[in-house]
Amino acid sequence: MRVFFAFLLLSGVLAAQRNDVKSHTLPNGLKVLIQEDHNIPNVALYFFYTIGSRNERPGITGISHFFEHMMFNGAQKYGPKQFDNEMEKAGGNNNAYTSNDVTVYTDWFPNTALELMFDMEADRMRNLAFDPKIIESERGVVYSERRTSVDNNNTGILYEQLRAAAFTAHPYHWPVVGWPSDIEGWTMDDLRAHYKTGYAPNNCVMVVVGDVTEAQVLALSKKYLEPIPRQPPPPPVRTKEPEQQGERRVTVRKRAQLPIQLVGFHTPDAKNPDTIVLDVIDALLTSGQSSRLYSRLVDREQLALNVGARAEHSLDPGLFYFSINPRTGIDPARTEKALFGELDHLRTTDVPDAELRKAKNQLLTQHYKQLKTIAGRANLLGTYEVFEGDYQKLFTSDRDIEAVTPADVKRVAAKYFSETNRTVATLIPEAK
Repeated sequence: MRVFFAFLLLSGVLAAQRNDVKSHTLPNGLKVLIQEDHNIPNVALYFFYTIGSRNERPGITGISHFFEHMMFNGAQKYGPKQFDNEMEKAGGNNNAYTSNDVTVYTDWFPNTALELMFDMEADRMRNLAFDPKIIESERGVVYSERRTSVDNNNTGILYEQLRAAAFTAHPYHWPVVGWPSDIEGWTMDDLRAHYKTGYAPNNCVMVVVGDVTEAQVLALSKKYLEPIPRQPPPPPVRTKEPEQQGERRVTVRKRAQLPIQLVGFHTPDAKNPDTIVLDVIDALLTSGQSSRLYSRLVDREQLALNVGARAEHSLDPGLFYFSINPRTGIDPARTEKALFGELDHLRTTDVPDAELRKAKNQLLTQHYKQLKTIAGRANLLGTYEVFEGDYQKLFTSDRDIEAVTPADVKRVAAKYFSETNRTVATLIPEAK
């Protein structure tokens, strides 16, 4: 009970932070979220561009991921490699990531570098360089990344095949890194058009958390970001994935020591209330050694070396997928049968209160850990603003977790974990 009361206390703190976030929209459409935190003299500055593989088409797949690299390769004022060099000289660090839905650039630095960071971010938002030599160099880097993460990675190639089979119409069909022939074929016109619409201020949410003031951030935004003109937004994604009418199966035969299994079920978008229930189900089934699937497949029956799951939070309906690594000599059909048996049990039997309480505690622990750092808060604020449509939902998410009941778990499991809604991908090892 002490753990539960600690969560209640933290929930109160979370609610108190709600009014600390200040929201502004610049005349050019850039959304700005500011949260002051003066505990340490550091700042987390995140740019969420709503552009990802979802906004691509056959022929230019992987182009959003390519820009994750290109945005560090020089603009008008700051040339190639200067973004990293200037930031490191100022004591900062950066990174970026691309998904199906967004491309996010992340900066962490001392507050003394705040104006420098605004200047450099504005430069690459407005004046990215398109040097043919750098483009070809980065094309090679991205192709090499694809070989490492997919072509020569057994789990990577199986995951790519799972999604390609599970999605037949929607852009989630193709991989974030892109198809090989598309990586080879992007033209200069493709690149310029994608940059113009995808990386414009009206397609971006900027989040600033740390040792700043609202007035300071707004003044720098007006000076460096407001003059950047808005652009036509990316074309809307109109294609909806048709309802799956039966189980789909994919087999990959590849040199490997052990088989790998991935099982995906179609699930709703991030705004759907069922998504938080699926997060709880994820914790019930695979979070920790006492979780249902780990306890059965790894400990008791010793069928698998490991088992995991992930409930996607996406702009359009995505996947909830399971991953299983069967032990040596174990037929994948046995681990598959055990997984489906646990899902049947979840669909038909109420989860005991103590087990549900444990799963909720695990989710809340992860949530509050993220909120403890300025980087974690910046990422969560941007994520909720983009995927939930309102950053303020971050501050009620703990209550949403607490509201999940055994009946919710049973209903959601029955709704999505059906045979007709699943895609099964299996990697079968070959000696040569």
